[in-house]
Amino acid sequence: MPLPQTPHNIIVAPDSFKGTLTSAEVCAVVREAAAAVLPRAAVRCIPVADGGEGSVDCFLTAAGGVKKELTVTGPLFRPVRGFYGVLPDGTAVIEMAAAAGLPLVGDTPSAADTTTYGVGELIADALSRGCRSLLLCIGGSATNDGGCGMAAALGVRFLSGGKPFVPVGRTLENIEKIDPSPALSRLAGIHITVLCDVKNPLCGPRGAAYVFAPQKGATEAEVALLDRGLSHLADRIRADMGLEIRDLPGAGAAGGMGGGAAAFLGAELTPGIEAVLDAVRFDELLKSADLVVTGEGRVDGQSAEGKVVSGVLARTKKAGVTTVALAGARGEGAETLYEKGLSALFTTGREGLPFDEIKKTARADLLRAAGAMFRALTEKA
Repeated sequence: MPLPQTPHNIIVAPDSFKGTLTSAEVCAVVREAAAAVLPRAAVRCIPVADGGEGSVDCFLTAAGGVKKELTVTGPLFRPVRGFYGVLPDGTAVIEMAAAAGLPLVGDTPSAADTTTYGVGELIADALSRGCRSLLLCIGGSATNDGGCGMAAALGVRFLSGGKPFVPVGRTLENIEKIDPSPALSRLAGIHITVLCDVKNPLCGPRGAAYVFAPQKGATEAEVALLDRGLSHLADRIRADMGLEIRDLPGAGAAGGMGGGAAAFLGAELTPGIEAVLDAVRFDELLKSADLVVTGEGRVDGQSAEGKVVSGVLARTKKAGVTTVALAGARGEGAETLYEKGLSALFTTGREGLPFDEIKKTARADLLRAAGAMFRALTEKA
């Protein structure tokens, strides 16, 4: 799609740059850059998410409601301060990252040993307050336990040697039997929709372990162990619950939480970005826009598979609105986004540096990249 003449109405709709800037902070930086280069342009900021960090705030901003805070079990089995949102219609919006997110493990990620137990505690609290409809946002996880921790917190019993335990990724293969009956009455009549950002199956070469666990600190040997564990979990769910989740699209999201939520919660999986864009009335806002700026921390082939950038592009392409993206890093497969309608991609140029160093200058680097992007657009106009 051709670059516009000097844009007058700009929509800024990015995801967070995970671990460095929230989506709202990214919006503020891009607005500042636009004001310096295009002082007459009207800039509308729409922080969005695809089911990961920031999803609760997106829904509360769009629809109103309240945020509930409580102490829950964190990914390392230590207490953390978690939260969820309750919308005016009583729907609870639960963000997995608030209880089991990667930033909560600090500098010691360990996909094999982390738990989703706190996510189940958030769900339990929402149910105790009378919420009968839940949106479970599952991006940004530090875990690879197939949602077993979450299920255990809600009453599902995982047995080994006849004794119940709370499985983590490393111990999924130890599950000898699953007894879901204690949780069934608690979840009866509850409607749960899972917002996920990928379509990967539970296990195998495109599954949760091989594709995502290395980003969560898993070694090569641990990746193989985690994949075997998820495969074993799928076998036990089929044997004990009569459900087949192995190849369910999205089952591999968030370390297998997609598959676990489908099995243990009876949840429906849906692309998170679609629900968020609908909530903020994105299509309506596009009618007056002549440029959209989107982005995320790393743009690569996964960005084209249900994440924020691809979700935004699907709608801007249909509406005929030029779209450019900002990213902290560009990875393999990023070029596929041009086929989806992206006009240009600009990065901060800090790829390959230690993450601690990137964090220190993330805002300044993004401001510089956004300024260069707007200047490039005006020069081409």
